[in-house]
Amino acid sequence: MVDSYIQPQDYSRFPSPCYVIEERLLRRNLELISRVAREADVEIILAFKAFALWKTFPLFRQYIHATTASSPSEALLSLNEFGARAHTFSPAYEEKDWETLLACSSHVTFNSLSQAAKFLPTTARWNRQNPARQVSCGLRVNPEYSEIQTDLYNPCAPGSRFGVLAENMPRALPLGIEGFHCHNHCESTAQALARSLEHLEDKFGKWFPSLKWLNLGGGHLMTRKDYNVPLLIQTLRGLRQRWPTLHVILEPGSAFAWQTGPLISQVVDVVENHGIRTAILNVSFACHAPDTLEMPYWPEVRGARWTQQPQAQTPHLYRLGGNSCLSGDFLGSWQFDHELREGDYVVLEDMIHYTTVKTTLFNGISHPSIAIHHEDGSVEVLREFSYDDYRSRMD
Repeated sequence: MVDSYIQPQDYSRFPSPCYVIEERLLRRNLELISRVAREADVEIILAFKAFALWKTFPLFRQYIHATTASSPSEALLSLNEFGARAHTFSPAYEEKDWETLLACSSHVTFNSLSQAAKFLPTTARWNRQNPARQVSCGLRVNPEYSEIQTDLYNPCAPGSRFGVLAENMPRALPLGIEGFHCHNHCESTAQALARSLEHLEDKFGKWFPSLKWLNLGGGHLMTRKDYNVPLLIQTLRGLRQRWPTLHVILEPGSAFAWQTGPLISQVVDVVENHGIRTAILNVSFACHAPDTLEMPYWPEVRGARWTQQPQAQTPHLYRLGGNSCLSGDFLGSWQFDHELREGDYVVLEDMIHYTTVKTTLFNGISHPSIAIHHEDGSVEVLREFSYDDYRSRMD
């Protein structure tokens, strides 16, 4: 059961549909993450790929001090809105973006030795010209080990385009490489991190004495209720003891916004076809929750339970249908304790991380509004969307 301080009588206080961030739950996550960083003597930074709602950054800055970016736009957002230069990684940088990235980044990680060879000279020149804004360069490495079960999210699957294999590493690191970046987790456990470090150190530990920092990437879901936080701290402390000169960095995305708020939608119509009832909502899973179709994973639906029972034999059973033209824009079968009617609220839990940065304007369907439910119970609407947002995408 997902925690929430929003009650049914509160739903009408928000625009419809609306992503709602619950400040109390977000602070709870931030406090835990801050504690882990402090007790494990590591740095934990925010990955924009999972959460980039910049109007909440003043709250984040009370707990963390840096971010990670994967594009010029994310790097600019870090500098201009978060107030810090980004730890930047991209599978492949383009020359036209390089000066912007250097100006916005404290760290840049290269995905390949060829990219490092191409951009290290320019970076060295930048560092000579900007002694107060040095950029530290790193190399992404691939330990060829991951416990991620879904290939779509596994950066270490055979044939992956991510990172340099140990067998392809030079005996001596290229001049200017000061760190390694390794990402092989996705909503993973502390136990998975402990096991993956064995593989990482076995394959790449020989280069660690030459490094200043080690970035262990994201996917460390430390704010999940069943996550073994003491083991995470113990594992990171052990890493720091084995390699005391390494500055260790983690850059989770989901962990920050995990279970910090729902997507509140409403029923627009109910249709039936061959005994299958579909409640059509004023949101689209294709547009507003694409991971539910890509992964696929299904969020919890407040006040309902997922079931595989035939529709005709189960009362108050509905598919949840999106409002786009995509035939597959629907989500499972859910049993409610009442008949759904036009105007009824349907609340999709845990819809803040990733979902808010992956929305599309397919069919010209507007994004849901974005609001924050403050600790004092007040509601602040951060953004509402209109035709102008769609039109501007077509300019």
